[in-house]
Amino acid sequence: MADENQAQPAADNQSQDQNGQLDPAFFTAVNEYLELTNKQSHQHGLKRISLASLYAAARFNSHVFLSSVEPGQAAGDRTNFLDYMSTMYRRMLNEHLDGLGHERNIDVGESELAADYAAAGVQVGRMGQAPATSNE
Repeated sequence: MADENQAQPAADNQSQDQNGQLDPAFFTAVNEYLELTNKQSHQHGLKRISLASLYAAARFNSHVFLSSVEPGQAAGDRTNFLDYMSTMYRRMLNEHLDGLGHERNIDVGESELAADYAAAGVQVGRMGQAPATSNE
């Protein structure tokens, strides 16, 4: 995303250091959240907690957006905010499908991030597998 920083009108970069690396406290917060969702999923089921997590994330991110945008700019920035958040979620979902699929040895299909992985020299999922040979 070339305009990533411009497209995030309400983004808060406190979780990144000056080099763009994620702060370890970010992962601590993620792990604490996952512990809670895992606990709840035992009581309510995976699908219900997945939906609850998405609903809560949408509500919280809407709150963050409205708390950090100038009141007169909310309507004008709405589409950029929605596009940014949708793109970010899709990318994160791709990353986790690729990573978990690789860890669990499950073919999750071709990644939408294959070109990014190749450019970074990372081999995940199908990219990390040897090409199939023909027995003809």
